Amino acid sequence: MSAILAGQGSGIRPLAMADLDAVMEIEPRAYDYPWTQGIFRDCLRVGYCCWCYEVDGDIQGYGVMSVAAGESHILNVTVRPELQGQGIGSKLMKHFLQLARRHDADIVMLEVRPTNKPAISLYEKLGFNEIGVRRNYYPADEGREDAILLALSLD
Repeated sequence: MSAILAGQGSGIRPLAMADLDAVMEIEPRAYDYPWTQGIFRDCLRVGYCCWCYEVDGDIQGYGVMSVAAGESHILNVTVRPELQGQGIGSKLMKHFLQLARRHDADIVMLEVRPTNKPAISLYEKLGFNEIGVRRNYYPADEGREDAILLALSLD
């Protein structure tokens, strides 16, 4: 028998308050204008769908989604910058789409910066379509940046 413990493996699990220190290690490295720990705490407190992807107990990515009145809104999907492009964001997004269906949502919406080309590519591969623009939505170094509003019908 080996004294070395086998790895816990990888997978998606609910995000917990105890995970917020790990989330806050990732969030400011992934975004110039990161969410605060208080925002994540509030999302958990009110019961939003908060999930993470971990490997051997190490959080690699996470996301937050709200669902109400037949609509789902993906509020945050983040992957460790050094691990982006490895399919973690796709796994999280597919999980959120399954959750939205289970919650009887008819549509999933999200906003994305026009400069976030990798995210836009992922969302388009998942079937999202542009339905509008939110002017001056995001903070930016030089004022504000628009957001592209994307939606996916679950009908």
